[in-house]
Amino acid sequence: MNQDSIAIEIKDLKKYFKEVKAVDGVSLKIKKGELFSILGPNGAGKTTLVRMLTTILTPTDGDANVNGHSILTGKNEIVKKIGVCPQVITIYEVLRAEENVEFVAAMHGMPRDESKEKAKKLLEDFGIAGRKDWSKRFSGGMKRRLNLAMSLIFEPEILFLDEPTAGLDPQARRLVWDFIRELKNKDITIILMTHDMVEADSLSDRVAIIDHGKIIAKGTPTELKEKYGSDNALEVSFIEQEDLEIVKKNIQNIPFVANSSEIQRKERKTLIISFQGGLKNLVRLLQQGLIDNIDEVENMKFRQNSLEDVFLNLTGRRLRD
Repeated sequence: MNQDSIAIEIKDLKKYFKEVKAVDGVSLKIKKGELFSILGPNGAGKTTLVRMLTTILTPTDGDANVNGHSILTGKNEIVKKIGVCPQVITIYEVLRAEENVEFVAAMHGMPRDESKEKAKKLLEDFGIAGRKDWSKRFSGGMKRRLNLAMSLIFEPEILFLDEPTAGLDPQARRLVWDFIRELKNKDITIILMTHDMVEADSLSDRVAIIDHGKIIAKGTPTELKEKYGSDNALEVSFIEQEDLEIVKKNIQNIPFVANSSEIQRKERKTLIISFQGGLKNLVRLLQQGLIDNIDEVENMKFRQNSLEDVFLNLTGRRLRD
């Protein structure tokens, strides 16, 4: 990878809190203009990693260059070029939407006329322009969209997004996704942290999965699914738990079944069966593993392998809130 094309280079970065190795020797290169997603369960180290990259935390060991500046010695230069949209909504509730965005612009030295014009355009893009009430009266979704606008007003070269669509309804989520795609076309480097696997799959150029402070896999979504997933997945929910256990036992010796995992779907435990061979083997799977218990099946869904399946195969856990 050409050095001039690198936005972030992480070199054996570590952060320890007494006996806890929150980040334990992470090395990574992120290209300019790339949308790079960092996935992992809570406590895996992703938030600590990003806090070091944004200079909020000082590493125990190692270093990282962000936009050509060391996080150890170049904090002042780094913060001028990065935008951060945190998971916890951070707005000034006694200000209106335009005033929030213009305040951030003023902090970065943007001329008032320019900031007013850009703030209006951003708020129009997010569907919250022209609101005259205080932002404390906004819905949670509107506050999150306002937070994103605040992180973009000064046109950062690198943007950190932590759960940018959490709590949004489907329509608002799609609006934010479309806007993020537009940002990619403007060569802004985007670091995305999300629990939404469809979001990561849809938006990401590359993905890193982190667990126990270490990166355990990285690549494009397609590469990860091809390398760590299986061809297909069958989700089956049963009326009774004992029927799930029977089917789980029945499929253990079927050669084209890669693995099976249990997850909680609302009130029911669901069995996810990862297998190879397409629709032909789906029929064989139903015949060999499920046919005797088909009357006890509450719900069944067949789908292509996903990033969630990759995560389960790698860590044995589902991404959690």
